[in-house]
Amino acid sequence: MQTNALPHYDMSVNTTGCCPKFNPEGWDAQELHFRDKPFVRAKTHSLMHVPVDMGRVFSRVQKHMEAAGAIDESDTIVLSRDTSSFAGEHLFAVPKAVPEEEMTTLSGDFVTKVFEGPYQETRHWHEQMENLVRARGSEPKSIWFFYTTCPKCAKAYGKNYVVGVAEV
Repeated sequence: MQTNALPHYDMSVNTTGCCPKFNPEGWDAQELHFRDKPFVRAKTHSLMHVPVDMGRVFSRVQKHMEAAGAIDESDTIVLSRDTSSFAGEHLFAVPKAVPEEEMTTLSGDFVTKVFEGPYQETRHWHEQMENLVRARGSEPKSIWFFYTTCPKCAKAYGKNYVVGVAEV
């Protein structure tokens, strides 16, 4: 995959009016190469790894991204990870700076794996991502997850796809 490119995110099916139905085709076993790729960084609070303010934080960031004209449907991903039992970090891919939000960049080489199942499986998926990186001869660095739909939409679509993204 080209530097700073992502697999195609098909947004054409959206029967919920919220999240588009995720098509996992093209997302599994991809190699991503980021060089100073811009992201909005947002933090959420959790209680024993269960987010408590994610909806409010994501809505705020989305509103600011829309106001800044910083949404590129061909470059859509939100990388999430727990930084502790009580906090999460989220990176929203953007084509340009978003006022009122913290900006950061991401550089590195990453590998992806598509999972399907409930949020509670994340601990096992994290372990699988670590093993995937080790099988490639590297020690895992950062591991992120792209939760492709919110819980309500996952229920409506009957599938909860999550993409693991591990730095190699």
